Amino acid sequence: MYYCMSYLVANLPPIQCYIKKEYLYDFGKGHGEFEPCYWISVKSIKGKALYIESLLTNYGAVYDKLPLSAYTWRTDIDKEDQLPLDFLEIWDAFSYNITVLTKATLSGINCKVFMKNKQYYEGTYLFTIDSCHSDPNELNVSLSETPNEHKSFNIIKLDNGQFAAQPNNRVLFYDQSLTPTGMKTPDFKVSTKEFYCEDSNKWSAGDSDLFFYDIKEVEKV
Repeated sequence: MYYCMSYLVANLPPIQCYIKKEYLYDFGKGHGEFEPCYWISVKSIKGKALYIESLLTNYGAVYDKLPLSAYTWRTDIDKEDQLPLDFLEIWDAFSYNITVLTKATLSGINCKVFMKNKQYYEGTYLFTIDSCHSDPNELNVSLSETPNEHKSFNIIKLDNGQFAAQPNNRVLFYDQSLTPTGMKTPDFKVSTKEFYCEDSNKWSAGDSDLFFYDIKEVEKV
């Protein structure tokens, strides 16, 4: 399982893919051409698209701050089937504090993503980028920990040759051993509540120094 926690920049698995060459020339030239590369890291700037840093092996050069729409995992793509950035990643980054991990249960399984055009696109799960507010000494100006606003970025290798970063509620995952052939359609509500284990004033363990302390009910005042 791949895992890291970081501020602003986090390591990525070395995904072998291609950059659409026009992104390397600020769209001045290179259209229709591809440059092989490996992903190095991801940058999370609140309010902006995720930025990928890559190693361009033919040059030994590192190129930074490209969105997911700049990348393909194959060169025989159908231009008519290519999706714009706001389809591939429907939410900008929520925070500067990010975690990158591979969800072991989902690793490498097939899935399909529900896009803005209300069509499903098939793909394979790679890993997830998640965010939080990690420093209690800094003012939290993000919604990364608000239950009904927080979103994960599941990185999906789409069959059309692109990569997507999609939240859980936009992806259906298929495991041949776990999910049935006729799966149900989710009709769940967004979770809006926060849950706590220590939100009750009915008992306390603070008055005992016993290893197996005797929990006593607190007298109501």
